Amino acid sequence: MIPSDHFVRFYNEVFKAVMERGRRDLVAYWRELGRLQCARLAEEFRRGGLQACYDYWEKIRLEENCEAELALTEDYFEFRMLKCPSLSKALDNDAEPCELYCDHCMAWIQPVMEKAGLYAVMDMHSRSEPHCCFRVYTDKEKAEQYAEGAKMLSRPYEDPLVAAACERCAGKGGLTRE
Repeated sequence: MIPSDHFVRFYNEVFKAVMERGRRDLVAYWRELGRLQCARLAEEFRRGGLQACYDYWEKIRLEENCEAELALTEDYFEFRMLKCPSLSKALDNDAEPCELYCDHCMAWIQPVMEKAGLYAVMDMHSRSEPHCCFRVYTDKEKAEQYAEGAKMLSRPYEDPLVAAACERCAGKGGLTRE
């Protein structure tokens, strides 16, 4: 098994290589990540609702040694990442971190939640600081209300900044296929 610090560095470079190919390829890659996670998690979250989300991310918090706080209320599940070990490893690397590294989280979470009938909102706070907060709601209106207050809302499939970042990455020496 590959150690997590090596995996994160590899993942970071894969993201940059896919970005060089353009937004279309990056979105296709993210959609494939989401499809694979849907196969594993969507039905579990549909059946178990917010409690299943809490249970899954509690396991992730322990397995990945996350400095995180979890909350479960009647309205939402919240995962507040205080220090993301994944982005921290990408930042503590001799290679430049992928500009859109943090976006991969919502890129796989969004399709899973949609298939499960839930509504996820990710506030990244910053793409260069290893902390974020995401919530999962059963009520779409409540999710939209929370999204209105986000400092940096993650919408990887709709955000025009994703296309701009891919263009910048391609300008560093790669091809772009929009």
